[in-house]
Amino acid sequence: MRIGIIGTGRIGSTLARILVAADHQVVLANARGPRSLAALLAELGPAASAAYPAEAAARSEVLVLMVPFDGVQGLLPQDAVRDTVLVDATNAFDGPGNARNLGGRGSSELVAEWYPGTRIVKSLNTMHFETLAVAGTAPGPRLAHFTAGDDGKAKEIVAGIITDLGFAPVDTGPLHSGGILQQPGGPLFNRPLTEAQALAWTSH
Repeated sequence: MRIGIIGTGRIGSTLARILVAADHQVVLANARGPRSLAALLAELGPAASAAYPAEAAARSEVLVLMVPFDGVQGLLPQDAVRDTVLVDATNAFDGPGNARNLGGRGSSELVAEWYPGTRIVKSLNTMHFETLAVAGTAPGPRLAHFTAGDDGKAKEIVAGIITDLGFAPVDTGPLHSGGILQQPGGPLFNRPLTEAQALAWTSH
């Protein structure tokens, strides 16, 4: 698949590397523009290209948001992502390590309001970038990545990508309840679990 990644910090760059290693193509975008991505493109090779955020959305089959949460609203034209499978991998913090109080709402619900008509899946936000880089190809039981959303087909698409990367997709439910489980302050955030552990936890 051609997967767009908006945000090329440590986690976004790590995701790009493992996607290319799994034979996907990536379209990268950040706030500094395509020229700033020359070194990363050289590392990734012909499977990677760079674009501005709206262009990355137009060129991608799946788009992943890996920017700071405060930069999400207004980042893209709404029409650019309507009907797009959008993976919200952002995390809402108030200061280092402090989960933001969203009044009982999930951060991905806010993203859904900002981009109406988008097929949002909360995923790829719970794992530290150093674990993400190596765990998918490590021996032993697969670690879980979680998916939450209200569009079943979109979740299936994201689950397929997770499987390609060597992880186990585990569905945590709808965008509201499932997303809250994954976000900072939730019980699944930054908690590496094997597939069996994750399924046992979510079946409670």
